[in-house]
Amino acid sequence: MTAPALESTVQSLLASGKGILAADESFPTIEKRFKALNISSTEENRGAYREMLVTTPGLSEFISGVILFDETVRQRMSHGIPITIPEALAQQEIIPGIKVDKGTASLANFPGEKITQGLDGLRERLAGYRELGARFTKWRAVITIGEDAPTGACIKANANALALFAALSQEAGLVPIVEPEILMNGSHTIARCEEVTNAALESVFAALFEQHVALELMLLKTGMILSGAECPQQAELGEVTEATLRCFRRSVPAAVPGIVFLSGGQGDEVATQRLNAICRAGDVPWRLSFSFGRALQSPALKIWKGSPDNVEAAQAALHHRAQCNGLATQGKYSVEMENAKSTVAQ
Repeated sequence: MTAPALESTVQSLLASGKGILAADESFPTIEKRFKALNISSTEENRGAYREMLVTTPGLSEFISGVILFDETVRQRMSHGIPITIPEALAQQEIIPGIKVDKGTASLANFPGEKITQGLDGLRERLAGYRELGARFTKWRAVITIGEDAPTGACIKANANALALFAALSQEAGLVPIVEPEILMNGSHTIARCEEVTNAALESVFAALFEQHVALELMLLKTGMILSGAECPQQAELGEVTEATLRCFRRSVPAAVPGIVFLSGGQGDEVATQRLNAICRAGDVPWRLSFSFGRALQSPALKIWKGSPDNVEAAQAALHHRAQCNGLATQGKYSVEMENAKSTVAQ
């Protein structure tokens, strides 16, 4: 795929008032979420769940792309026209994407720290995903904040892997979403989170430059600057907004077209409120949007519970959360919207 085609994909993913649905949960993650609702994690149930998500009426009003898992990108719809899930998304003018990393493993000689796996054979897998309809990719690195963490070695190792992934993706004609996630786990302060995020982003972009990655043809996915989940002093909304924008202005080159926030374990409504505040503050060189997983899916999953009878109600819940977050990207969200009825087509 040519650079203009990649640029077109980037601009479509960053369409005004829209964001990305992350539906790329690994087998252990989806099993854990299903188990909490007494849903058996079979291939059939996983397919039915993802199909419920991607066939939500009106989803394309607020969702520009969907990140899929290896199993999902190959699955066919079980009802109606027998097409694949990527084909069903493309018909709605939603861009199919694919998570290409293979999860994390312990970083040798650095207890408690992780390195993301999946570079072996990636060039061949990317070509296969391109044939299956994917137009963008995602790779997630995990950085933990602790008493002696993260180390420079951990940050650098993950930055180098992200850069190699991005280069291979662009080579294959796919737009890479580069995701260095600073985990919320821990008792660290918001100041410590900002410090670590700055270090991680600086290392990532240094590695991207070295790997000759075209910054204009990629997206950054990362978290907001937050207090650790166990920190006794939780930062207020204004402080989160100020710290997040300050961090990005210092560490993210203006050539990057967009930053899509991960929800990272935040509550559904809290994530939307923070997204809205950050986007409303604005005055930044990048388009700000979202790439939420649980913060979009959670209400729908709790309603669906594996039953076909609950599909319509579950889809209405997903549409409502997508609508709230779509408006938040424009700084137009209000708390009153949480009690408003979704405008999903009936």
